[in-house]
Amino acid sequence: MNNYKKLQHNIIVLSFVLVLTMLLSISCSSNANNNKQLKDDTISKVKKTDGVHTDEEHNEDKAIKLTAEEQKEFQIEIKKVKPGIIQDHIDLTGEIIPDPTKLAHMTPRFSGIVKEVKKTIGDKVKKGEIIAIIESNESLVTYKMKSAINGTVIDMHMTIGESVNDNSHSITVANLKTVWGNFSIYQKDLSKIKINQSVLITTMSELYKSNGSISYISPMIDEKTRTASARVLLKNNDGIWKPGMFVTAKVLTMQKNVPMVVSKNALQLVDGHIVVFVREKKGFRAQAITTGLQNGQYVEVISGLHQGQEYISKGAFMLKAEIEKESFGDDHGH
Repeated sequence: MNNYKKLQHNIIVLSFVLVLTMLLSISCSSNANNNKQLKDDTISKVKKTDGVHTDEEHNEDKAIKLTAEEQKEFQIEIKKVKPGIIQDHIDLTGEIIPDPTKLAHMTPRFSGIVKEVKKTIGDKVKKGEIIAIIESNESLVTYKMKSAINGTVIDMHMTIGESVNDNSHSITVANLKTVWGNFSIYQKDLSKIKINQSVLITTMSELYKSNGSISYISPMIDEKTRTASARVLLKNNDGIWKPGMFVTAKVLTMQKNVPMVVSKNALQLVDGHIVVFVREKKGFRAQAITTGLQNGQYVEVISGLHQGQEYISKGAFMLKAEIEKESFGDDHGH
């Protein structure tokens, strides 16, 4: 009888333990589900309050409304996403020099006295035209110094009554219908500069511009400047490119047609995303995009937008500031 009671007691204890274990398991499972639901709800709330959306999520409540007057006040400009060309270039500096193959240096044939000077620096002359008359010291007979080419007098060391007897008294005439743009190339850019590459030449004041191409690259590096030289031949019929003028050159190093481009000024960084503000029915919204090639003006859009979509190309930082205000609880939405 005692053994029977002892067995019965053990069965009751074991049953109690099993029931308690099942209750604990159910409680843990319920808590896990509740925690998962709470986490999902939290993520959902974060997404709903995020100012950025992608193609997979679209939040109608976060559009920022701007009236036409506000757009004008903030100097906001709107463009459409469209195909474009992404170009890249290297900037070079240099100067305009006369074409050495179209220069003529003339010196007195005999020593003597300058009797007459008919031209001065800046005057145009024709081939065979008299520039100066000199009286020979030996024969006392005058002879004429004539221009060897058509061009402009760019250098002259002669005045009336002056004694001339060596090469320091010379006259230089240049045909300036074509000139050279001579540019310095730093060693880091040498591999990117090639003969026949397109170049845009601009004066420092950006008053004059002209297109050309690289016609020559020096085979050696200058010992003093540690740069190579590039040459661009420029037509100069109107005389705007004057020897000694400092100029810059944009050398085209890359060009590619892409399906979609936007203005670089349109890009903003919001919540770690690169975004563009697009126009929709209820206002403007930050749309996350994936970018590709870019230069100083335009950026290739790989995904996130479609052709013809309207976006803010200028003034987008104003909307970024609006989102940042709202993220701090300072609701100033229009």
